[in-house]
Amino acid sequence: MERSMDSAIHKHPLYHSSRFINGRCRGCKQISPIHGGYRCNDSDCNHIWYHKECAESLPEINHPSHSEHPLCLFDYRGSGTCAFCGAFLFGLTYHCSICDYHMDIACARKLLPPLVAIEHPKCHNHSLVLLEKQVKKYPCGVCKKTVFGKYPYVCLECDVYFHVDCINISREVNHPCHPVHTLELFKTELLPDDAQKTCLLCGEGSDHLIYHCSICNFSICVYCAVNPPPLAIEHLKTHNHMLTLLPRRVEFICNACGMKGDRCPYICLECGYLIHRECIDLPRVININRHDHRISLTRHLGPQYSKCGVCRQNVNRYYGGYSCSLCPNYTVHPQCAMRDDVWDGIELEGTPGDTDEDVAPFQVVDDNTIRHFSHEKHNLMLNKNDVITHYDEITRCQACVLPLLSDPSYSCGQCNYVLHETCANLPRKKRHVFNNKPFTLHIGDKDSSKNWFECDACRTVSNGFRYVSGDWILDVRCGSISEPLLHDGHSHPLYYYKKQGKSCSSCHNKMVKPRVLCCDTCDFDLDFYCANLPKTVKHSCDEHPLSLCHGENDVIQHNKYWCDICETETDPKKWFYTCYDCGWFLTARVLDRSATNAILDVKNPSF
Repeated sequence: MERSMDSAIHKHPLYHSSRFINGRCRGCKQISPIHGGYRCNDSDCNHIWYHKECAESLPEINHPSHSEHPLCLFDYRGSGTCAFCGAFLFGLTYHCSICDYHMDIACARKLLPPLVAIEHPKCHNHSLVLLEKQVKKYPCGVCKKTVFGKYPYVCLECDVYFHVDCINISREVNHPCHPVHTLELFKTELLPDDAQKTCLLCGEGSDHLIYHCSICNFSICVYCAVNPPPLAIEHLKTHNHMLTLLPRRVEFICNACGMKGDRCPYICLECGYLIHRECIDLPRVININRHDHRISLTRHLGPQYSKCGVCRQNVNRYYGGYSCSLCPNYTVHPQCAMRDDVWDGIELEGTPGDTDEDVAPFQVVDDNTIRHFSHEKHNLMLNKNDVITHYDEITRCQACVLPLLSDPSYSCGQCNYVLHETCANLPRKKRHVFNNKPFTLHIGDKDSSKNWFECDACRTVSNGFRYVSGDWILDVRCGSISEPLLHDGHSHPLYYYKKQGKSCSSCHNKMVKPRVLCCDTCDFDLDFYCANLPKTVKHSCDEHPLSLCHGENDVIQHNKYWCDICETETDPKKWFYTCYDCGWFLTARVLDRSATNAILDVKNPSF
């Protein structure tokens, strides 16, 4: 990993990177391609990047627009505007505390304030005048995005407004990536239907303006016209030789990731190596939320790998990807591993991994005794033989808050503290698909009145243990679900998706939250609540265990089916519980975890 740099602009050390990304710079707030910038590698931050110029901002500057006093870098939380361009301010800005003068970071790099008038602007046929007053929202005459705040330019003849930064956009440019012809500025909508309307360099589409060569059908965005990518890159961790930009539309397979590309690869002229520019300087070692172990970048996957662990599509064994040294068949496409919802943005090369002590929930005292982190004042004894066989609503596991029933459990001989054996083994830290950051196991607040929470996956209210990551809270059952989910209610593995408008195949209810377990093979979707329904339950109405049935497909027409608890007609195609001895029929959703008359047996979960 590159050496770190302390910066005035960020609280953590920043690392230089040769990677290409399309994103928002946390310094100037602009959304644009970033190359040769800086990133934060601290676990408290999430995919934070800076342009090189922004990361190297000085803590204090002297600026010609405010020569009376120096300007200091300041984390601004007010509602003011930049004195230079009039844009609204938020976050890091330069300011003078004496004069209450503020300037954003992008404008601080400009040496002169805007001219009061421009006689012959590049972007318009008439002279422009700078307005030093607040204006309402108008479309910019160049980029068509909204002009608001102070200091726009206006053409008094046409009543057209312009951003300060847009007035210097040239109508023609000579660009190093297309030296044979001049590129002209076009309105995208005026180009022919078969013309290239996205930037060949960064791949981004244009809302309104694009530089275009009508002879070669070569197009680039305004940002790449001003900030061209390097024509050659030497990055030995990516490839042993110099990489040269091939600035044209061409189909290829990237050697780094095995995926197809259709434009502007970097190529090694010595050995024919081809690579997406986004695959240059990929992180070597990372954690993702789809796998429990670290994964490492390899240049050639080999024959043992077939499917990506994130998208489940084929991987090309002759090219590069991420693999797990502990799981011989696990691999991930680099593009899938780099997704913001999958990776936390932390590069782990050269850093030690979590030890068993970091995630172990207890210390072993002897073969049947442990000291659990949730109950450190007393040891817990393993109980495998003295099982509860009668109706008991009082003795509940402290972690999942479900009755013990016939499960092996740990109990405290000095107080009423019990844990299922499976719950006692829950890791203190784990990865989960709901967030790219790791989840930590919490035991709750000592004040029982503050201990209740709603699980963000199944919406069950609980006061047991919970997995927490940022704003996400999951009960231990939902927090224990991982991909692929092999469920007895379906013949194919299930995977997590974020989809709107799906209905659960178990209860047939439309899902309120767009987080669902889906089958890639057929039209089967399961919400997290129904995914956690146990195979067997006990109920006060019946001395026998009730078994989960995954719906009846062969339903006799005109027959009516009734739930024996709520005494309402129900759909037998929904999942239900039944007693094979007495013929009881209970809708699965009636046996809510919070119901006072239901005991759910977690010994045999349905997955």
